[in-house]
Amino acid sequence: MKAEETIEIDLVGKTSLADTMIITSGRSQRHVGAIADRILQDMKSKGFGSARVEGLPACDWVLIDAGDVLVHIFRPEVRGFYNLEKMWGADRPAGLLAG
Repeated sequence: MKAEETIEIDLVGKTSLADTMIITSGRSQRHVGAIADRILQDMKSKGFGSARVEGLPACDWVLIDAGDVLVHIFRPEVRGFYNLEKMWGADRPAGLLAG
């Protein structure tokens, strides 16, 4: 789906919410929604069940809570405002590019 600037942050030892956080961007609200829909379809087709999803109607910031993995999909302006990379990755290396 050509998500942009995708990073992975290891949350082990930082929170009990999840083990991994994925942060990525879409170019527009429509692109953010398409990325989220694709992730949800892939999860379902691969047997990972249904995840909790927030933010789909507006598509400025969509959160997919898949249990051990949290996926945040932002429009670039919203991502810059919330700056989750700094909040969650402050005492660790800057995160790893997800492949």
